[in-house]
Amino acid sequence: MLKRLVQGGFIILGGTLGVFLLPDLFLYLHFDHPFINNPYVAALVGALLFYLLTFWAVDYIVEFIKWIEDRIVNAPLTDIVTGGLGLLAGLLVAMLVGIPLAQLELPIVNTVVPILLTIGLGYLGFQFGFKRRDELTSLFSSSKSSKRKEVQAEETAPALPAKSFKILDTSVIIDGRIADICETGFLDGTIVIPQFVLEELQHIADSSDTLKRTKGRRGLDILNRLQKDVPIEVEMTEKDYEDVQEVDSKLVKLAKEISGIVVTNDFNLNKVCEFQKVQVLNINDLANAVKPVVIPGEEMHVLVIKDGKEQRQGVAYLDDGTMIVVEDGRDFIGKQIDVIVTSVLQTSAGRMIFAKPKHA
Repeated sequence: MLKRLVQGGFIILGGTLGVFLLPDLFLYLHFDHPFINNPYVAALVGALLFYLLTFWAVDYIVEFIKWIEDRIVNAPLTDIVTGGLGLLAGLLVAMLVGIPLAQLELPIVNTVVPILLTIGLGYLGFQFGFKRRDELTSLFSSSKSSKRKEVQAEETAPALPAKSFKILDTSVIIDGRIADICETGFLDGTIVIPQFVLEELQHIADSSDTLKRTKGRRGLDILNRLQKDVPIEVEMTEKDYEDVQEVDSKLVKLAKEISGIVVTNDFNLNKVCEFQKVQVLNINDLANAVKPVVIPGEEMHVLVIKDGKEQRQGVAYLDDGTMIVVEDGRDFIGKQIDVIVTSVLQTSAGRMIFAKPKHA
């Protein structure tokens, strides 16, 4: 379709140039026949010549147009808007400066200088808007927030809460528990799935490793479930950061830009978000929070199943997967015994219970 449009544009351009230029060319070559000097014939000859030219140039022009289209489509909307505003400002300044210059009687100043000013100031305006986009967006956002505060101060009725965005990373999608959490209604707002997270998930699903491939496909199934079966709003965002390679860094940058909350169960990403002052929800923290509370001195009945890392230690597990380290429990491997809790260690990576046999 694009190729046909380019060819049609060439034919129209050739016909137009043929009407205006070919009669003078025929006159210069002393072709005075009335048939040749007919404007319809000139338009037909020009259109035919440019149509023949398209067989050589159309592929290059189509590739160039597609390249421009890809750059425009993939460019963030803020970059396009701020760059366009800067370009318009530069062209406006060039027009205001060029009007008095065009009225001068100097041959070069009133013709060439306005053109150079238009090109130069237009370019500088676009670069200014493009490179200062963060400051411009923050300026507009700060003005909007100040107006919003004034309006809220004047109104007596309480304002509605702002729309919150929960950005999912790859690990929490593969984990699968996020779908159950959303289904119970513990998460509000909008679930945001970045395009670069979806691409990483698809790459995992196409892996040659069986385990990775299974995890990736389960993650894709979880996304379909979130979109179709879970009563929560799910949005896709194609915003990407080509200057950033790591997916975790892209998540943090996206969360800062849209004031979103990163949802993860990655311990390292959790620490990075806390360091960069980005709000984060850790699924493991939620799982640990809803586990039964165990306090030192409490008795438990457990099955010791294997050795511990230290000497004479035994290891048991609760039904929810919490590991229990039993001091002097190595002699009770394969047996169910009563233990007394001595201490509990709980972090974002999980919870660990230390105990000793009751008879000791």
